[in-house]
This record gives sequence, C-alpha cells and structure tokens, in this order.
Amino acid sequence: MTESTEGQPLLPSRSQFPAAETGSTHTINASNATSTLTRDALDGSPPVAAAPFAAEAFKDIAYGSIAGTVGKLIEYPFDTVKVRLQSQPVNRVPPLYNGPLDCFRKSTQTGGISGLYRGVSAPLVGAAVETSSLFFSYRVAQHAYQALSESFGGSEGTGNTESTAKTPLPFSGLVICGGASGAFTSLLLTPIEFVKCQMQIPASSAGSISAPRNPLSVIASVLKYHGPLGLWHGQLGTLIRETGGSASWFGSYEGVSLLFRERQAKNSLATELLDQSSQASSASPVSASETLPVWQQMVAGAIAGVLYNFVCFPADTIKSRMQTEEISSNTSKRPRQHSTESSKGTPLSNNKGTKGLIHHHPRMTFMGTARELWHSQGVKGFYSGCGITLVRAAPSSAVIFALYEWLRGGLG
Repeated sequence: MTESTEGQPLLPSRSQFPAAETGSTHTINASNATSTLTRDALDGSPPVAAAPFAAEAFKDIAYGSIAGTVGKLIEYPFDTVKVRLQSQPVNRVPPLYNGPLDCFRKSTQTGGISGLYRGVSAPLVGAAVETSSLFFSYRVAQHAYQALSESFGGSEGTGNTESTAKTPLPFSGLVICGGASGAFTSLLLTPIEFVKCQMQIPASSAGSISAPRNPLSVIASVLKYHGPLGLWHGQLGTLIRETGGSASWFGSYEGVSLLFRERQAKNSLATELLDQSSQASSASPVSASETLPVWQQMVAGAIAGVLYNFVCFPADTIKSRMQTEEISSNTSKRPRQHSTESSKGTPLSNNKGTKGLIHHHPRMTFMGTARELWHSQGVKGFYSGCGITLVRAAPSSAVIFALYEWLRGGLG
C-alpha cells in the first residue's frame, strides 16, 4: 500500500486522469480516476499487508477525529437550534418557536451564547467517532467491494488486464462503500446522539421531572429506566440517515471533485497545445492529480454536507423527536414504588415492599412518531429545522474535507 504524498489528490476525489498508454497523451479517462484514499485502499498486490493497512487506518482515525471535532465546534450552535425546533411540542398553539431566528433569540435570552453550546462535550466525542469511523470504514468497505468484484469475475471499471487489486472502483462502487460506512457508523453514533439530544433540550421540556444536565446523569437515567439498550433508542432513524447521507456525502464529494479535475486537465491540455509543447508533454502526460485548490475542496465539501443532511432529513427529524422524549416517564416499567396507590388512585398492594409496576405510555417508535408528526403537521413537520441545518452543514463539511485533505497532504 502506498503512502499519501504531498501534491497528490486526497480523500474521495476520483482524481487521477492518466494519459492513455497508446494514442494521444492527453486523453482524459474519467473511468480510471481514483483518489489518494481509494488508491491507498486498493494499491499493492494481494494479500494486503497488515502493517501498511494498519498505518493507513490509524491515519483515517486520527485525521478524521481532528477534522470532525473542528467541524462540530463550528456547527454546534446551529445544531442546538435545529434540535429544539424538531423537538418542540407538536400540538402547542402558538408554537414555542416560530422559526430558527426566533429559537436563536429565545435561546440566547435564557441561556446566553454559552447555552447554545450546552452539552457540547458528548457531540465533540461523537464528531470524532463519526468522522474517523466514516473514513476508516470507507477504506474497509472498498477492500470488501474489491474482494467481491474479484470473486465474481473481475473489475467493473476500466477493462484492464492487470490485477484487480490495482483497479479503481467504479463511481457506483464508491457510493455503495460510502453507504456501508454510514451503516456501520450509525451503531457507534446512536448512543452519543441520544445523550446530545437530551442535553440540548431546554430544562422546561422535561416537565415535572428535572432534566439531566450532564452526559453522565443522562446515561445513568437511561440505564436505570431502560437498561443498556435504551441508549440505542432511535437507531433506525440514525441508520437511515447515516446510510443514505454518507452515500450522498462521499458520492457528491467524489463527483464535484471529479468535475474540478476534468476542468483542470482540459485547461492544462489547452495551455500545452497553445504553447506548442507537445514534445515535452509526450514525456510527461497531462496531470490532474495535483491537490485541488483549497477553495475547490471547500466547495466540494460544502455541497457534500448539504446533500448529506437534506437527503434523509425526515429520518433525522423522527430520530430527534424520539431521543428528546422524557427518559423517566415513557417506560412501562418503573423502579420499586413504596406508595400503595397507582397514578390513577387505585391500590397497588397492601403489602409493604411490593414491587409496583406502573404502566405508562410505551417509548416512542419510529413509525409511531412518523404517524403522529404526519397527522399533526404534515410534510412540513418532517422538515422542521431543515433550513438552519443546511446553513450549518455547508461550512462544517467544507472545513472537515479541507482539513482532512491538508492533514493527509502535509503529514502523509
């Protein structure tokens, strides 16, 4: 496996346009385009050496963690507003918040700017886990996809007779790998997002029972009332969002970067033809493999971030509503009760120390939450907070990709 070197394209940007071995040295073969991440994942003769793979995986985790943490610091206040818009009471008239600006104004009036960063510790951990997991599992998914391609008769992409271990994946394969990386990441992300959502809702949203104010108390409450699996409440919503969103995230970054590189290669070709330097170019084929300018990386990253959030936004809305319900009042099984009357005033037992099972509304389900939201607010309800989400997604994703590219190029 090759190391990334400065001056080569990095993360998912099928970016290399090699000249054809025969014929014109200026032929742009987009089907052969690969990114540094893709080349690093697939280069080398099988079987892939464990040590180089481990080194590249460590880079994915380290650089992804750094980029994800910085991106989260940029987007977190917007995310707090988004969660509060998504989780406000359905049937309240007038609504608690009339829109993002009203939510921002009321939130800063009650808690100041620091209130918008309440509970940021869990999301920072989550951002590091999410981004590093996406890049790492994206690499693993490419190996798996390549192995399956070999098993079923070779590569789909270029028609080369060389080893399929060095054949770039087709664009559709990279999108599939992006979706697979999101599905894996959702398992790690759901508990972290559950804690984050509980921390972001205002204290008054918790009703008569005081809302937890730190991640440890949230986790303790969930374990007390729902057990360990309670932390994965809303997993289906996270799975849908991360699978579809990550396919869009990697795919759109790949596609936009490819367009930039095609334009770069065509401009280089035109310049060389005008300069009548065909002799020199025959010795050195037109290269579009140099790192894209930072502004192009950020444009590609911004578009990727917008599509990531928009594609499966309804699933995220449902997930947020599920994860912001009150922890202790939505369970069918409560801790030991010493009262002799139920919540409806009927006797539970005349024996001291009897374990009282007080039946309440069951926890919200994905389909149940979707039906409730549809009946109360229609399609509009599924996109509550979408505008501000897209506004914060663009700069955050742009920074994540640009920073990751810079770390890959500068540190290897």
